[in-house]
Order: sequence, then C-alpha cells, then structure tokens
Amino acid sequence: MSTLEQKLIQIISVPVEDLGFELVGVDFIRNHQSTLRVYIDNDRGITANNCADVSQKISILLDAADPISTPYTLEISSPGLNRPLFTTDHYRRFIGSNIKLILRVAVKNRLKWKGILTAVNADIITLTVGKKNQVFALHDIQKANLIFNF
Repeated sequence: MSTLEQKLIQIISVPVEDLGFELVGVDFIRNHQSTLRVYIDNDRGITANNCADVSQKISILLDAADPISTPYTLEISSPGLNRPLFTTDHYRRFIGSNIKLILRVAVKNRLKWKGILTAVNADIITLTVGKKNQVFALHDIQKANLIFNF
C-alpha cells in the first residue's frame, strides 16, 4: 500500500465506520483523469444512497486535508463479486477461495497468478496453483481480487 493510500485511509476510516460501513480499502488510479475509488461494505449490502452518504461525508474531509495534489474523481463502491483484497485480514477471511494476483515484481517470470488461497501466515500467503503451492509476500502484491465463480 502506498503512502498516499495509507494517508487516505487515515483520513476517511473513522467517518466511514461512523456511518455504519466497513472501509474495505482505497485505490488511487493515476491517469489523465485520476480516480480515488473507496470500497465500502456492510452485512446488508451497499445501495446507491449509501455511496452518496459516504461520498458527501468524506468529500468534505478530503477537501480540507487536501492529500491529493492533482484533480481527481471520487467514486464510492461496494467491493462487488470480484472483491479486492487489501489487508491480511481480508486474505484470512477468504482462505479457500479462488483469487487472482498481480505482483509488483515477477515470481518465476510471472506477474499474474490465479489459484486457491490456502494459507496466510503473518505477511505471507500461499496460493495453490494447479497442484503446486506458491508463496507470496503481501508487500509484493500490487492487486488481488476474488474470482467469482457461478
């Protein structure tokens, strides 16, 4: 997780939780029109009104703190079926699930991996790919998502 993403979480986590939602994580996507995507969840699911409430609450805080120096669009979203995984607790919660990873640094000449998440020990996860286990350090994972199977 980048320093900016850590700072954003620090600014918005309490207000999001005060509204009754879990702050799943944030993605800041830098491109010609940057986007700050904030993922929220709760046991009852997420509605468009929930997203609007969170947007209104955290927009004020983000404007005041001004942690992002470039123009951006704020998006509030549920994690969806292909839920992103951000924290060690997320990985623990989904042991036994199919996931896909994009790494920061290639392992065995590969940046993209898919498999079954079989273990989480401290900051290391084990992914079963085919019949072989492969370990990854969490800090080497750029992006991870559940793979929803029908």
